[in-house]
Amino acid sequence: MRIPAAVLERAGSVARDVAARAGIAVDAGELLGGRAALLGLQAAHRISAGGATRLLDARDGWCALTLSRADDIAAVPALARTDSVGDDPWPVVARCVRDLGVEEFAERARLLGLPVGVLGETTSAAPVHREIGPAAGPAAMSGLLVADLSAMWAGPLCGRLLGQAGATVVKVESAARPDGTRQGPRAFFDWVNAGKLSYHADFAQPERLRRLLSAADVVIESSRPAALQRRGLGPQQVSGRPGRTWLRITGHGTADGRADWVAFGDDAAVSGGLVSGTAQAPRFCGDAIADPLTGLHAALAVLQSQARGGGELVEISMSAVAAGYAALPRQDEIVCAAAPAGLTPGPAPAADNEVVDRLVDSRLAATC
Repeated sequence: MRIPAAVLERAGSVARDVAARAGIAVDAGELLGGRAALLGLQAAHRISAGGATRLLDARDGWCALTLSRADDIAAVPALARTDSVGDDPWPVVARCVRDLGVEEFAERARLLGLPVGVLGETTSAAPVHREIGPAAGPAAMSGLLVADLSAMWAGPLCGRLLGQAGATVVKVESAARPDGTRQGPRAFFDWVNAGKLSYHADFAQPERLRRLLSAADVVIESSRPAALQRRGLGPQQVSGRPGRTWLRITGHGTADGRADWVAFGDDAAVSGGLVSGTAQAPRFCGDAIADPLTGLHAALAVLQSQARGGGELVEISMSAVAAGYAALPRQDEIVCAAAPAGLTPGPAPAADNEVVDRLVDSRLAATC
């Protein structure tokens, strides 16, 4: 996988900061190129390395659409306002983009909950910090409890790095909708989730999950904020330990109606302007590159928050992270193909509920 040298250099600087704060080894090249090396993926210019995202052009620019879920493909007839799609939805999608233009196409796609990014629409922005509870003394990761409610790549990668630093990380999955990466190659799931405990949760009956969030020192979430709030599980709705850091990873931030915009790594990178090639002929940069970059920056944000004493909601946007790298020189690209070594199995579904419940009970009892 080819990645601009300047992008890898800056990611390496962040990785060294994480490593120094956490006392672990962090290889930026492995994080950015690891999935592609594991699975033998290659980007095909306007088709992403994973194959689910495509760059599409119209008279007013370029956009990227991801069709990775069955629900996404099922929404194509409504998107294109046609009853005839066929086995391959992409020709219909491409015509729709050309007919509407990328701005109107993206607006329609977002109303349908589809992951789409218009090239360069997002500007760089630092994580947003909000006080949500009492702070505590600076804390090292060792001995802390992390509730990882995130899925796919960025959030789980953040959780894995915190686990390597010594935290106990609990991977929370819905009984009805487990992490989507479980449906793909096992090696990738194991890579980003190794060392975590597994917790099978029923979000329709959230009392046990609420206890876990109350006992946790760090919470990682990557769903649309309203999804947790509807169940009374938002950061302001669940009482927390002093010093708790609540990390919210979004595709496009939460301002200006963007909280409901869905994103995956490739379309988020395009939204931030992080592409290879030229503005007239862009191509995908790396493999879903906004995902590992965000996971790395998210881990740093959590470590910094805990060093300040926590008590914070930290919001980090995948497209804004990508935009921070888009301004770097991208002419010189290098091969980034460091395959992860020493893979260990990730958690099995619902294997550790009793262990986690006992841990939560003991932590809550100690604070009474």
